[in-house]
Amino acid sequence: MASTVQVAPERVIQLESALRSVIRGQDHVVRFALVCLFARGHLLIEGVPGVGKTTLAHAIARGLDCEFQRLQFTSDMLPSDVLGISIYSAAEQKFEFKHGPVFTNILLADEINRTTPKTQSALLEAMNESQVTVDGHAYTLPQPFLVIATQNPIEHHGTYPLPESQMDRFLMRLPMTYPSAESEREILRAEAGAARLDDLRPVLSAADVIAIQNDVTRVHVDDSLVEYALAIVGKTRVSAYLSLGVSPRGTLMLYRAAQALAFVDGRDFATPEDFKTLAIPVFAHRVVVGGRYSSTLKKSEQAEQILRDILETVPVPV
Repeated sequence: MASTVQVAPERVIQLESALRSVIRGQDHVVRFALVCLFARGHLLIEGVPGVGKTTLAHAIARGLDCEFQRLQFTSDMLPSDVLGISIYSAAEQKFEFKHGPVFTNILLADEINRTTPKTQSALLEAMNESQVTVDGHAYTLPQPFLVIATQNPIEHHGTYPLPESQMDRFLMRLPMTYPSAESEREILRAEAGAARLDDLRPVLSAADVIAIQNDVTRVHVDDSLVEYALAIVGKTRVSAYLSLGVSPRGTLMLYRAAQALAFVDGRDFATPEDFKTLAIPVFAHRVVVGGRYSSTLKKSEQAEQILRDILETVPVPV
């Protein structure tokens, strides 16, 4: 049933402004994080230590009156440490399921690439179906449900790269780079940076977020934009430089993200610029660069450059 809660657009603007006051110099990351939330997606943030990845997740959790859990992933973590475990109760003479940290609204999966593929895969069902299955029983997760995962793309010792199936569950992969000199100057001048995070008050409730997610699905997308998205996806599947193109899930994620971006911008219709702006953050982690592509760029940057070239060849609908 659709929510009857009405959320004023000004409150979305207020939330974005509050997050930007804490996360300086990363405005596009803040905006795209909200797009992920409102599009019912999940977010993977890559960046070196100290650029604000974890702070962003904490700020989003504080800006929403929702439950929040942080998991520091390590090599010795087990799937039960994420999902929960069934424990036998002598008093009840039956097994009782103890919920794990995944049963929350906002889950920060810190340094997700430091845990084993078995534990990483424990999140697959949760991210895709908003439920987990333990001992044959399915348990529904609270709504809204957002996973914000972080990883350091530079350090490789003791890490387990996310497989393609796991990467495909993230609506976006966003790099967080060093702030500009001016933004870093503002950070240094604001000596109470941690206090600003503590002072952040909730702007939206869980019911508000669900209402926005329902409103996002009603944002109009013209048929010409659907054809535009399909043309981009089709090019990735036949590109000589890509051994794996964008999946149908990726196409759907771009569609949803474009609707959410239009909503955050205060529009009830999507534009070609929405699709073009989101194509790289939504698609770059879903494609695999083939051996025929010769470049000195890093793998992730190679995928982004190939996608830029594809975007230049697809006519933008008027």
